[in-house]
Amino acid sequence: MHPVDPATDPSPDDAAEETVPSARRDYDLLVLGSGPGGQKAAIAAAKLGKRVAVVERRGMVGGVCTQTGTIPSKTLREAVLYLTGYAMRGLYGESYRVKQDITVQDLLARTHFVIGREVEVIRAQLQRNRVDLLSGEGRFVDEHTVEVVGERRGEHQAVTADRIVVATGTRPARPPEVEFDDRRVVDSDGILAMDTIPASMVVVGAGVIGIEYASMFAALGTRVTVVEKRPQMLDFCDAEVVESLKFHLRDLAVTFRFGEEVAGVSVSDRGTVTRLASGKKIPAETVMYSAGRQGVTDEIRVERAGLEADARGRIKVDEHYRTAVPHIYAVGDVIGFPALAATSMEQGRQAAYHAFGEHPKEAGRASMTDVSPYGIYTIPEVSYCGATEAELTEKSVPYEVGISRYRELARGQIVGDNYGMLKLLVSPETHALLGVHVFGTSATELVHIGQAIMGCGGTVDYLVDAVLNYPTLSEAYKVAALDATNKIRALEQFA
Repeated sequence: MHPVDPATDPSPDDAAEETVPSARRDYDLLVLGSGPGGQKAAIAAAKLGKRVAVVERRGMVGGVCTQTGTIPSKTLREAVLYLTGYAMRGLYGESYRVKQDITVQDLLARTHFVIGREVEVIRAQLQRNRVDLLSGEGRFVDEHTVEVVGERRGEHQAVTADRIVVATGTRPARPPEVEFDDRRVVDSDGILAMDTIPASMVVVGAGVIGIEYASMFAALGTRVTVVEKRPQMLDFCDAEVVESLKFHLRDLAVTFRFGEEVAGVSVSDRGTVTRLASGKKIPAETVMYSAGRQGVTDEIRVERAGLEADARGRIKVDEHYRTAVPHIYAVGDVIGFPALAATSMEQGRQAAYHAFGEHPKEAGRASMTDVSPYGIYTIPEVSYCGATEAELTEKSVPYEVGISRYRELARGQIVGDNYGMLKLLVSPETHALLGVHVFGTSATELVHIGQAIMGCGGTVDYLVDAVLNYPTLSEAYKVAALDATNKIRALEQFA
């Protein structure tokens, strides 16, 4: 979050004030965007008995998250894992496959089904909570009025609201020097519309989205080259986990070009040639750009409401998600980091509560930001919450490491995962969990055990004494906890 200018920042009590009686306006709350943040803001306000509406384009219910982002990409990943037999190769050999000739249709059949079901669920939730869904593009007229423009000619209306939540999300950033044709040169949205699985691919950008797609296509047998101008990928993650991920991606024939910038891309009927600033040339059937995301604020004309967006289309907010205009809030990817669906949901809920004077009690709990988990759906998965070793070292915070490896767990052998690991960072003085880092099967599920303990102020001693189901991957917590406490005990003998 970015702090709002103190000169324009109203006090928390201002959130409940009405400049104009609400009866004069159509809604108590109007939400622009139906993604995770917008949904939860709308439903939270509706639960408070407010009159609420959500503005969303036809065919985009659920936002980018449901239509082109999180849901389709994660569903695609599951289809890849199943059809390639990747998860079972540790048991049945490297040649094991469920289907030999996998097509795009095979992959997308499941994706389209899941998207359809998610849209039904979202529509039902909004309807059940009496939230109006206004179909069309929303554009600010002024700070209390939004014009909703539909697809059909003359299909538009002006809607007024006491409070407004901007949850319009982001779209892939497209560098102006690159000519996207949505066939040979695509972005992370366009990749879902491909008609064939390419034999070779260049992925520009080693961020979360780029690495997730690189691992998926590598598992399908595509020769993938990742180009990244930074010297490292996923530098916010644990260094040991990132090294393990790179090892497994290289094992899938992924080539990394770190410290390299793309000078241009040439396209022909035979494919593409990516030219690097260093002079190298990389031929491939397809190039996928994953060069960050751009906030969708230009289309809604935020300047008419007295708002400003930065060069990446992001809106500044305070700790309550208020913009510089006190009755307008912004949540989700449009406010920048961390830009996760899960955090966007909580931001939407908190924004709605604050807008109507509801202040949830935070006493005795770790803040949402401190223990929010991060999930990276690569093959294999990566997930963590809390601090990394590098962050603790930089802050001069002492810690001890406890590690458990899946290959030492019975469940790890059963599921064929002999490379997964769980790492706990523990305070030697208080035994508090400072960080939880998981790599391998079900990493994005397992991390929540550590998150719950951290959020409740628990210690590693709980895990030492806990009785966990056997055989499970959750046992990794007890093994890692024992490893950490044994090291701490050895240190205490010398104290």
